[in-house]
Order: sequence, then C-alpha cells, then structure tokens
Amino acid sequence: MTYTLYKPKEQLKPQGLTNISDAQINDHWNLYVGYVNNTNQLNTDLQSLIAQKASPLLIADRRRRYGFEYNGMILHEYYFENLTSAAPQNPTNNLAQALQATWGSIDAWKEDFCNTGKSRGIGWAILYGDPLTKNLTNHFIMDHENGPITHFKPLLVMDVWEHAYMVDHNAGGRANYIQAFLENVSWQTVEQRFANL
Repeated sequence: MTYTLYKPKEQLKPQGLTNISDAQINDHWNLYVGYVNNTNQLNTDLQSLIAQKASPLLIADRRRRYGFEYNGMILHEYYFENLTSAAPQNPTNNLAQALQATWGSIDAWKEDFCNTGKSRGIGWAILYGDPLTKNLTNHFIMDHENGPITHFKPLLVMDVWEHAYMVDHNAGGRANYIQAFLENVSWQTVEQRFANL
C-alpha cells in the first residue's frame, strides 16, 4: 500500500483581494498547508499500521479522520481557487441563467447564499450543482465532513470558520466578511465548474 504525497497548490493562493487582506490570506493559507500535511501524515500512519497488522481499532480510528482531513484540504483548494482580485460582481452566461431560474434573480441567490453562510456554527457555505438534474442548491456544511452530498459538485465554496475572517473582521465580523468574499469571487472559475457538471 503506497500513497503519493500531496503538496500545497501554491498557484491557488490569491493576493490583492478587496477587503480581504494578504495578511488574512497568509494566516488562512497556513491552516490549509496544515490540512495537506495532516492528510499526508494520516496516509503514512495508515500504511504503517496496516503493514504492522495493528489492531483494527487503531486502523479504524485513523480512517475516521479521512473525511475531516481530506475535505479540509480539498474544500480549502476550492475556496482559494474561487477567489481573485478585480473580480466581476456577478456571474454571466449559463450560470447566471441557472441562478435566476432557481432563485428568481442573482440578488435573491446572493441573499440566500449569504444567509447560508450566516448559519450558526462553524463550517462552509457551498453552492452545489447536482450533475444528474443540473439543479443548484446552497448548503451549510458543518466542520468538513458532516453534510456534503456525495455526488454533488461544489461550484462556489465559502469558508465561514472564524479563521477565514478574524484577522480582518474579528470574531463577530462574519457578515462583513461574507460581503467581502462576494466582492472577490472568480466567476470564471465558478462558471467553468458549472460547465463541467
């Protein structure tokens, strides 16, 4: 049993965002690197435990961490990838039409997405696309592993753990951070994800 090690995807790290400072991004990026390292360590631990024919309880304990560590790594990659400086304020083309068809208007979708992000608790607000029906839905995901829909595709991912905004907006600044996030969405990236449903 061998695993290829993951590496932080440096090309995804955004800079020069509006109302999200480079200091905030750097602090947040370090947490992402931690998830990459923890995912690698988890796979190394499992490989070693299996080779040693360790107790199934020890192996099962490590496997329970898969959802948290892997999703922590992958969701952060989606998050950083869907941020860019000098972003247009709204989606266009087929994604815009799909949002309007589902919510009635882009503003109504934004309001629902913002309210999803304001859900009490730590986690993520995610605009998902269902590859089977092409339906769009906003979801709040607790932690990293509780709530993702297995075959749905993340289109827009917003981290709403406090570490995503405390440097710039303090612990109570989630609403201001959400507005700043929406000012920096790389709609081109989101539209490409939608096109790939």
